[in-house]
Amino acid sequence: MKIALTCAALLATLSSASALAADPAAAAQKAGCMACHTMDKKLVGPSFKDIAAKYKGQGDAVAKLSDKVRKGGAGNWGQIPMPPNPAEKIGDADLKEVVGWILKS
Repeated sequence: MKIALTCAALLATLSSASALAADPAAAAQKAGCMACHTMDKKLVGPSFKDIAAKYKGQGDAVAKLSDKVRKGGAGNWGQIPMPPNPAEKIGDADLKEVVGWILKS
């Protein structure tokens, strides 16, 4: 009985950790995206809704935006550059989830 309860507790802990890791809003917050971006209005960078509108219907949008996030850059949305965001700041899986979430905004 103790083994079953221990396994159940372990599974509950693991599944809640997975749910947290799979939350793109939390990943964006943790990576610092929200310091410059908001959902619906320009802050330092464009809003997520504006980004989604610009890339709507582009089949390669996730790959294109992921690359922009990794490399950083300037000139697409104004003069203020976006710094590069290395894998140490946001992992590849989280980055893909965040970009997908942004494109659904």
